[in-house]
This record gives sequence, C-alpha cells and structure tokens, in this order.
Amino acid sequence: MSPTTLAARSSFPALVLLRRARSSANRSRGALPPPNISSSNSPFVAALIFARYMGRGWVPGMVVRIQGDEFWHMTRVLRLGVDDRVELFNGTGGLVEGSIQRIDKTGSEIVVLEDTKTITPQGVQWHVFAAFGTLKGGRADWLIEKCTELGASSVTPLLTERSHTIGENRVDRLQRVIFAAVKQCQRLHEMTLNPPMNISSFLPIVAQSKLSFLAAAEATPLFHVLPNLGVEDNGVLIVGPEGDFTEEEVKAMKEAGAIPVGLGPHRLRVETATISLLSALMLWSDAQKAETQ
Repeated sequence: MSPTTLAARSSFPALVLLRRARSSANRSRGALPPPNISSSNSPFVAALIFARYMGRGWVPGMVVRIQGDEFWHMTRVLRLGVDDRVELFNGTGGLVEGSIQRIDKTGSEIVVLEDTKTITPQGVQWHVFAAFGTLKGGRADWLIEKCTELGASSVTPLLTERSHTIGENRVDRLQRVIFAAVKQCQRLHEMTLNPPMNISSFLPIVAQSKLSFLAAAEATPLFHVLPNLGVEDNGVLIVGPEGDFTEEEVKAMKEAGAIPVGLGPHRLRVETATISLLSALMLWSDAQKAETQ
C-alpha cells in the first residue's frame, strides 16, 4: 500500500507531541486515554502525532508519511527512530497506534498497527461567541489559545456595532494558534474557529440554546444564577467588544433567551471576560455531570 503523505503545510498540518502515560483523572474533558503499551517493547508510547486523514479511518497496514517541519521535530527534537511506537489522532476523535517503519532524508513512514478507535467528546460542549475583532497586540491570539486549551468546542467572532470587522489574515493566524494549542494540550477534538457572524444571524442560535450566558455589567453574579439551572449537552457564552454591546444589542439577545451574568465588580477586557466565563462554566458543568454519574 502506498503511503498516505501528510505534509506539514497541508490544510491541517501533522503535529508531533511527546506522549507519556496519563491517569484517567485527566480525561474528564476528552483528554487522551492512557496509551496502549501492552505490545510495545518500550515503557511508553514515544509520541503522539496529529494528522488529518479524510478517509473513513486508518486501518492496519496503512502507511502514513510525515514530512516538513514535523518530520524535523520528530527526528531532531524528539529523536524518534525506527520501531518507536507512536499514536496518530485526527482532531475529530480518531485515535490509532502505529510504529515508525522507515526514516529517510525527507520524511518518515509510520505503519498503522490497529483499527481506528473513536473517542467521543465529554461534558458540555461550550460555544464561545465573542466580539474580539478589534483586539490588538496579540490579545486575540491569547483568547483563542486559552479557549482551545480549556476545551471550548468552538469560537465565533461576533460582528457588532462597536466591533464590525475582522481581517482574513487574522483568521489565518488564529487558525495557526489553534493548531499550536491543540499540540500543547493534546486535545482529541480540535476547536472550531467559525466565520464571523453578525448579531441578527446570531439571535436564532441564542433562541435555540437552553444555556446561553451573556457577560454583562451589573448583572446578577454568575454563581447566583447557576444553582437554578440544569446541565445540557451544549451551551453558549457571549462576550461583547471593547465598549460593550449597545443597549439595543443587549435587549435583542435577552429577548432571544440569553441570561445576563455578572463576573465581578471590575471592568474586564474582552479576553479576560471570555476566559473567566468559560472557565467558570466548564468547572460548573463538569461538577454537575460528575454528581449525576
């Protein structure tokens, strides 16, 4: 079988991560399961490789070729060699073990050793809608990076009266930030960066969601609101731009079903409010799920 070539500059580059055994306690939000080392000659699976595969899944005997920057990282930084065990995952829950079969001057070939396992997402899937198009100095990068690390299912830039644009070149950069964060935190399911959306298109999403939280000044504190709510499979959190939403925008979202919540007595930056709200909601929903199991 001819190798499936995965160049480092493809639509979703291959990413190589150090992979050591981890406990099941780290899996509450879809983290990687402990590596299967029963058939390995080494004490741990040497590396985890993030690789997009558009077919039905990897099958035993398939050969995957890694090239470019990630090949350099595998061989020069991680110093992986022939017969080292690795794992491939595809960003949509697919996970499979393989072994490095061959290394040459331009790439390495990994033979798949088992059928693809599919890992389903765990916990509430939180969808972030934030008006961060006007943020400067790397602040949008930081917002996207931390949303990825925390486990947000998706981030959508909101276009509002006070934040009405986001450049295409910035979107490309933010996608690269997501790739790097996926590599850092070893997410099995990549976070989706959606196209920008205006308020009028966003309102039906709020109306359909049973959990929609709007960060708002002088609103009821978040932890006073949460005891009256139950956990759903999906939730929406909304953060306004620098200068906040207009009164008309807030009114429209509240009428659609968004719940205003306060995040403390101080004025917060867009990225700080986003990460504060996301962190609190994820901790709350994880705790609620744990109590029902």
